[in-house]
Amino acid sequence: MSHDLYSPRVLELAADIPHVGLLASPNGRAHRVSRLCGSRIDLDLTLDEGHVSAAGIEPKACALGQASASILMRHILGASPDEIRNARDSFRAMLKEAGPPPTGRFWELRYLEAVRDYPPRHASALLAFEAACDALDEAEKSVGKNLAEAVLQARQVVAGEN
Repeated sequence: MSHDLYSPRVLELAADIPHVGLLASPNGRAHRVSRLCGSRIDLDLTLDEGHVSAAGIEPKACALGQASASILMRHILGASPDEIRNARDSFRAMLKEAGPPPTGRFWELRYLEAVRDYPPRHASALLAFEAACDALDEAEKSVGKNLAEAVLQARQVVAGEN
Protein backbone atom coordinates (compact mmCIF):
# COMPACT_ATOMS: atom_id res chain seq x y z
CA MET A 1 0.00 0.00 0.00
CA SER A 2 1.07 3.51 -0.69
CA HIS A 3 2.38 5.63 2.13
CA ASP A 4 0.06 8.40 0.88
CA LEU A 5 -2.95 6.14 1.37
CA TYR A 6 -2.28 5.98 5.10
CA SER A 7 -0.78 9.44 5.58
CA PRO A 8 -0.21 10.72 9.10
CA ARG A 9 -3.31 12.94 8.77
CA VAL A 10 -5.50 10.01 7.66
CA LEU A 11 -4.30 8.00 10.67
CA GLU A 12 -4.91 10.96 13.01
CA LEU A 13 -8.45 11.32 11.71
CA ALA A 14 -9.10 7.57 11.99
CA ALA A 15 -7.99 7.60 15.64
CA ASP A 16 -10.22 10.51 16.67
CA ILE A 17 -13.87 10.16 15.68
CA PRO A 18 -16.26 12.54 17.43
CA HIS A 19 -19.84 11.71 18.47
CA VAL A 20 -19.24 7.98 18.91
CA GLY A 21 -22.34 6.31 20.29
CA LEU A 22 -25.86 6.09 18.93
CA LEU A 23 -28.68 8.47 19.86
CA ALA A 24 -31.59 7.50 22.11
CA SER A 25 -34.30 8.74 19.72
CA PRO A 26 -33.01 9.88 16.33
CA ASN A 27 -35.18 11.01 13.41
CA GLY A 28 -33.03 8.88 11.10
CA ARG A 29 -30.96 5.76 11.54
CA ALA A 30 -28.85 3.90 9.00
CA HIS A 31 -26.76 0.76 8.86
CA ARG A 32 -24.29 0.28 6.01
CA VAL A 33 -21.87 -2.58 5.34
CA SER A 34 -19.13 -2.82 2.74
CA ARG A 35 -19.55 -6.20 1.06
CA LEU A 36 -15.91 -6.27 0.02
CA CYS A 37 -14.18 -5.76 3.36
CA GLY A 38 -16.94 -6.09 5.96
CA SER A 39 -16.55 -2.55 7.30
CA ARG A 40 -19.78 -1.28 8.80
CA ILE A 41 -21.22 1.97 10.00
CA ASP A 42 -24.28 2.59 12.16
CA LEU A 43 -25.28 6.24 12.14
CA ASP A 44 -28.07 8.21 13.81
CA LEU A 45 -29.06 11.80 13.32
CA THR A 46 -31.72 14.29 14.23
CA LEU A 47 -32.91 17.12 12.02
CA ASP A 48 -34.13 20.40 13.46
CA GLU A 49 -35.19 23.31 11.27
CA GLY A 50 -33.54 21.76 8.21
CA HIS A 51 -30.13 21.08 9.75
CA VAL A 52 -28.52 18.24 11.65
CA SER A 53 -28.86 19.03 15.35
CA ALA A 54 -27.54 15.76 16.81
CA ALA A 55 -25.62 12.79 15.46
CA GLY A 56 -24.04 9.60 16.68
CA ILE A 57 -21.99 6.89 15.04
CA GLU A 58 -20.76 3.37 15.71
CA PRO A 59 -17.94 2.70 13.23
CA LYS A 60 -16.43 -0.73 12.71
CA ALA A 61 -14.23 0.04 9.74
CA CYS A 62 -10.72 0.12 8.39
CA ALA A 63 -8.55 3.21 8.85
CA LEU A 64 -9.87 4.75 5.62
CA GLY A 65 -13.49 4.24 6.61
CA GLN A 66 -12.77 5.60 10.07
CA ALA A 67 -10.99 8.65 8.66
CA SER A 68 -13.97 9.39 6.43
CA ALA A 69 -16.34 8.89 9.38
CA SER A 70 -14.22 11.25 11.45
CA ILE A 71 -14.42 13.97 8.81
CA LEU A 72 -18.18 13.53 8.54
CA MET A 73 -18.75 13.61 12.29
CA ARG A 74 -16.45 16.63 12.83
CA HIS A 75 -18.64 18.75 10.58
CA ILE A 76 -22.10 17.16 10.56
CA LEU A 77 -23.70 19.29 13.28
CA GLY A 78 -25.37 22.27 11.66
CA ALA A 79 -25.03 20.82 8.17
CA SER A 80 -28.01 20.81 5.84
CA PRO A 81 -29.08 17.65 4.06
CA ASP A 82 -27.98 19.23 0.77
CA GLU A 83 -24.47 19.90 2.14
CA ILE A 84 -24.09 16.28 3.21
CA ARG A 85 -25.47 14.86 -0.04
CA ASN A 86 -23.31 17.22 -2.11
CA ALA A 87 -20.23 16.20 -0.10
CA ARG A 88 -21.03 12.51 -0.68
CA ASP A 89 -21.51 13.10 -4.41
CA SER A 90 -18.29 15.17 -4.69
CA PHE A 91 -16.36 12.59 -2.66
CA ARG A 92 -17.64 9.79 -4.90
CA ALA A 93 -16.71 11.80 -8.02
CA MET A 94 -13.25 12.48 -6.57
CA LEU A 95 -12.68 8.75 -6.07
CA LYS A 96 -14.36 7.27 -9.12
CA GLU A 97 -14.11 10.01 -11.77
CA ALA A 98 -10.90 11.86 -10.77
CA GLY A 99 -13.00 14.88 -9.79
CA PRO A 100 -11.72 17.63 -7.52
CA PRO A 101 -11.87 17.16 -3.75
CA PRO A 102 -14.99 18.39 -1.99
CA THR A 103 -14.95 21.97 -0.74
CA GLY A 104 -16.81 23.74 2.02
CA ARG A 105 -17.65 22.11 5.32
CA PHE A 106 -16.22 18.69 4.31
CA TRP A 107 -13.02 19.94 2.63
CA GLU A 108 -10.86 17.54 4.68
CA LEU A 109 -11.99 14.69 2.41
CA ARG A 110 -9.07 15.81 0.26
CA TYR A 111 -6.85 13.82 2.64
CA LEU A 112 -8.45 10.68 1.18
CA GLU A 113 -7.66 11.56 -2.44
CA ALA A 114 -5.05 8.77 -2.64
CA VAL A 115 -7.88 6.23 -2.22
CA ARG A 116 -8.76 6.98 -5.85
CA ASP A 117 -5.94 4.66 -6.96
CA TYR A 118 -7.38 1.74 -4.93
CA PRO A 119 -10.89 0.99 -6.26
CA PRO A 120 -11.47 -1.86 -3.79
CA ARG A 121 -11.17 0.76 -0.99
CA HIS A 122 -13.77 3.17 -2.44
CA ALA A 123 -16.75 1.51 -0.76
CA SER A 124 -15.28 1.62 2.74
CA ALA A 125 -14.15 5.23 2.31
CA LEU A 126 -17.66 6.25 1.18
CA LEU A 127 -19.46 4.18 3.82
CA ALA A 128 -20.06 6.90 6.45
CA PHE A 129 -21.35 9.40 3.89
CA GLU A 130 -23.64 6.77 2.34
CA ALA A 131 -24.98 5.95 5.81
CA ALA A 132 -25.51 9.65 6.55
CA CYS A 133 -27.54 10.05 3.36
CA ASP A 134 -29.64 6.98 4.24
CA ALA A 135 -30.26 8.42 7.72
CA LEU A 136 -31.18 11.77 6.17
CA ASP A 137 -33.74 10.09 3.92
CA GLU A 138 -35.32 8.41 6.93
CA ALA A 139 -35.19 11.59 9.04
CA GLU A 140 -36.83 13.67 6.32
CA LYS A 141 -39.66 11.14 6.07
CA SER A 142 -40.04 11.11 9.85
CA VAL A 143 -40.02 14.90 10.15
CA GLY A 144 -42.50 15.16 7.27
CA LYS A 145 -44.77 12.56 8.88
CA ASN A 146 -44.61 14.35 12.25
CA LEU A 147 -45.39 17.67 10.57
CA ALA A 148 -48.37 16.16 8.71
CA GLU A 149 -49.68 14.68 11.98
CA ALA A 150 -49.29 18.04 13.75
CA VAL A 151 -51.16 19.83 10.96
CA LEU A 152 -53.97 17.25 11.13
CA GLN A 153 -54.22 17.64 14.91
CA ALA A 154 -54.30 21.42 14.60
CA ARG A 155 -57.11 21.21 12.02
CA GLN A 156 -59.06 18.92 14.32
CA VAL A 157 -58.66 21.34 17.23
CA VAL A 158 -59.77 24.29 15.07
CA ALA A 159 -62.74 22.29 13.80
CA GLY A 160 -63.69 21.40 17.41
CA GLU A 161 -63.15 17.69 16.91
CA ASN A 162 -60.74 17.33 19.82
